[in-house]
Amino acid sequence: MMNREAIQTSAAPQAIGTYSQAVRAGNTVYLSGQIGLIPETMRLAEGIDAQIDQVFCNLAAVAAAASGSLDDAVKINVYLLDMGNFARVNEIMAGYFKAPYPARAAVGVASLPRGALVEIEALLVLVP
Repeated sequence: MMNREAIQTSAAPQAIGTYSQAVRAGNTVYLSGQIGLIPETMRLAEGIDAQIDQVFCNLAAVAAAASGSLDDAVKINVYLLDMGNFARVNEIMAGYFKAPYPARAAVGVASLPRGALVEIEALLVLVP
């Protein structure tokens, strides 16, 4: 039987539904999608750049709570309200990741929770 552990941290926004911030199964950590909510206020950061930056800060906080970091990311999925912001994701992402970069998908969506402009989820593999 696989052992699953829910990951929770106050350094990232609390879940706004029936899900965990992340779930660890063995050496794999599945980070739920994060939007640009500021943990202390649970309000969205203003503008696309601030939301992208906040999303990566939130993901990094959850990764740290799982005893990992964004360096352990092997895959991320990006959901954008406007695919015209894809270049901004690339530019800001470069400040949080180094080569070899994780695999990635980017998808344009009709809407996101709380009126967010971007949501990103990640998959980490932790080396024991």
